[in-house]
Amino acid sequence: MKVHAWRLVPEHRGDAAFTGEGARRYGARWNSPGRPVVYLSEHRSLAALEVMVQRRSVRELAQRFLLFEATWDEDLVERLPLDALPGDWRSQPPAHATVGLGDAWLRAGRSAVLAVPSALIPEELNYLLNPVHRDFARIPLAKPNPFTFDPRLLN
Repeated sequence: MKVHAWRLVPEHRGDAAFTGEGARRYGARWNSPGRPVVYLSEHRSLAALEVMVQRRSVRELAQRFLLFEATWDEDLVERLPLDALPGDWRSQPPAHATVGLGDAWLRAGRSAVLAVPSALIPEELNYLLNPVHRDFARIPLAKPNPFTFDPRLLN
């Protein structure tokens, strides 16, 4: 079975969309600073929501974006089920426990992809890609498509 996932990035960052550099610099819900990770979502709409909650201004959302589709085999995925997460996993800023779970996955190197529930919509998935994993090269990327947010979302 093939898994499809989506990554939405500002157009000017398109060349670095799959390096994990942003997460390495700043850390995120599932990784601490210093550890490169690429975050994707199982649906285009979830990818858009995830970007929206990270932006600080309407101006940031008004810029041009690129939407990438990545596809991989299910055998590359480790899944972290909702019932295995600590009670505060959706907290903001992210809880140390969720960061620790992602860091442990990265250190162990068991898979190129980790499926985790979205903090925005726990019934949907986000995917973490480990860009330094040996199987990362098995994840082909489609040519990105331009993406702009509907102006009604920017009011």
